[in-house]
Amino acid sequence: MRDKNTRPAGARFWLALWAAKLTVPALKLTRHTATNLPGKVAMRLCPDFLNRMDKPELVITVTGTNGKTTVSNLLFDALAASGRHPRGNRSGANMYSGVISALLGGVDLRNRRRYDTAVLETDEHATRLILPETRPRLCVVTNLFRDSIMRNAHPEFVAGRMTKYIPAGTRLVLNADDPISSGVAPDNPRVYFGLEPGDYGAELPSRLNDLRICPRCGGRIVYDSRVYHHIGRVHCADCGFHSPTPDYLGTDVDLAAGTMRITDAGGSGEYRLVSDTVFNAYNILAVVAALRDLGMSHEEIRSCLSGALLTRSRHTEETIGGVRLINQLSKSLNPSACSRNFQRVASEPGKKEVLMLLDTLDTEHGYSENICWMYDCDYEYLADPSIHLVVTGPRGKDTVLRLKLAGVEDARLDYARDPYEAAELLRLEPGTSVFVLYGGDDAKTLDLAIVEKLTETLRKREGRA
Repeated sequence: MRDKNTRPAGARFWLALWAAKLTVPALKLTRHTATNLPGKVAMRLCPDFLNRMDKPELVITVTGTNGKTTVSNLLFDALAASGRHPRGNRSGANMYSGVISALLGGVDLRNRRRYDTAVLETDEHATRLILPETRPRLCVVTNLFRDSIMRNAHPEFVAGRMTKYIPAGTRLVLNADDPISSGVAPDNPRVYFGLEPGDYGAELPSRLNDLRICPRCGGRIVYDSRVYHHIGRVHCADCGFHSPTPDYLGTDVDLAAGTMRITDAGGSGEYRLVSDTVFNAYNILAVVAALRDLGMSHEEIRSCLSGALLTRSRHTEETIGGVRLINQLSKSLNPSACSRNFQRVASEPGKKEVLMLLDTLDTEHGYSENICWMYDCDYEYLADPSIHLVVTGPRGKDTVLRLKLAGVEDARLDYARDPYEAAELLRLEPGTSVFVLYGGDDAKTLDLAIVEKLTETLRKREGRA
């Protein structure tokens, strides 16, 4: 069924559609993988191309600082398993051109749609372009944290922009434990998800807290419970502002066993977590809340999520020759994402090694001279005698300085400018957990090459054993 709000196509649209579709086989012939290029061609020829595309009635957008790729891909997989035919930007191309590119593959040269559901990961800033032209039925907002200061300024600024551009009819699925994102678009219909207060792991005093004063009156915020950073339940001592009550509540969270119960007004179900981190417990909560709001039962959702895994571009894990090799996205310029991963390393039992590949490749070309995010980030988690650190990349010496200020001893810290030379400084002793932390999608190719080299080294050693 054609979206009744879709604008009629015109000559520019048809030219843009055919030109953009032709770029796809051209990319394949030349062995390029530019996921944004078809969308860039389309929007250059027809600036409101997305608005004129045939779109389904069920469009779901997923946005937020952290977790949107995991949540959108889990939603996609669950809806596909339920019998729907979804289309989405699973590669993580979440800007305007990336969304167009993703949906182009679902329409033919006559703009006839071959899918019934769109699940779109959306960059927080791109919501101002994407949401008005896709008019989603549901918009999931995972959280809002301090991110790249040059691009995002402050999470309250991002929340304000999102509020301005979220369509009035869009229903929101919001994190009740995030006092910033839970307040976006206050006039829109909404449901909330959250965890029951509890002990989710030892937490060092954190440098990072994006909510210290009341967003309503500027008064004193009191944390009734806190999970990490500003995630938790709050109230204002002056005006009565407080965290909303979750419609979907996560209880009985057992991170070691990888299970959690989710309860709502219609019942409850026990769910398997995709990792042993509280952060991914929130991701599962967001997915279940969205699917329940669409009318699926707990039994259906559990079945559809039974084979769910984290996206391999975000996390892989393998034990070879007695060494546990963990490859983990740790978004650079994003202090909350890095702090979560640093805490994960610190909480892991036994001996650990960390290869820190946190610089984006663009840093080499002057993308950002601003390293203030390092001083918002909890590097202190890594000041642990069980951790050996190897640092590399264009900002590697800045990272070394930050680690020394965090209390990391010289004997546990190595540096090499070249990433491949840095990888050779890892000791790879049997019984060790080795974490390769890479800083962004633009570093993925280099990161995967290094992990492949480490894997080859370990397999050769295993063969000799």
